[in-house]
Order: sequence, then structure tokens, then C-alpha cells
Amino acid sequence: MQIDLPEKRYYGIGEVARAFGVNASLIRFWEKEFDVLQPKKNAKGNRKFTPQDIKNLQLIYHLVKERGFTLDGAKIHLKEEKQKTLSNFDIIQKLERVKSELNKIKDQL
Repeated sequence: MQIDLPEKRYYGIGEVARAFGVNASLIRFWEKEFDVLQPKKNAKGNRKFTPQDIKNLQLIYHLVKERGFTLDGAKIHLKEEKQKTLSNFDIIQKLERVKSELNKIKDQL
């Protein structure tokens, strides 16, 4: 999944939810369920996600929504095989970017 977010230090929960195409409540739920998500909260309680949080959310989204893992299965998978999962996920992202660039070139011909 290709996420189009501008380069910023912090992202609000609304723009993160729009980028992933899910409700903000799902992002809040995943925050409670997965220990790797630690968004910063200001005095009002608004969540601010860092680029590292976005990368972790992409990985969780990939495992749960695209590969069909249950939440417990995704937690176990992240704990046991995190490095292998991250490297595979990075390869998938790079291939998707190459595919989108090739499709743009194809459309221009």
C-alpha cells in the first residue's frame, strides 16, 4: 500500500486515518493493542504520530489487512520475526514503487 503523506515531523490522527483509508477509531485501537505504536500526546490528548510510527502502522496494516493476520497473530509475528518481516516489507514497498513508476511510464507512451 502506497501512503501519500507530506514530509513532516508529526502527523495528526485524522490525516493518518485518511492516508490509510480507515477510521480514526481503528488507529486508536491498534495503538492500544500494539506496543510498537507510541504516538506523542499533547496536553489536550491529541495524538501526534512520528514518521517511525507511520512506518510501524504500515507494517501492522500490511499484516492485518493485506495478509489477513489476526491481531494476536500479528503481535506474535512482530515479536518473533520482526527483522525478517521488516526486510520483506521494505522489499514489497520498493517493488510497489517501481510498479507504480512503470505504470506511469506506460501511460505516457
